[in-house]
Amino acid sequence: MELKIAFGKTLKNLRIGKGFTQEKLAELSNLDVSFISMLENGKRQPTLATIFNISEALKIKPSLLIKNIEDQV
Repeated sequence: MELKIAFGKTLKNLRIGKGFTQEKLAELSNLDVSFISMLENGKRQPTLATIFNISEALKIKPSLLIKNIEDQV
């Protein structure tokens, strides 16, 4: 599976698992909702800073986010 797609699926699953809308995740991670949507749809790749912001918003370690992506690739 392509890395962008794996990241998007992982992000969406984690977000839904926390009960967050894209809007809520965007607010908590200081990102634009359209950027969250593009990430989830595999149209954009995150920077390291973005991974940390999203992880903090989801209250998980960045390494867990990466591990979940790694399991799909």
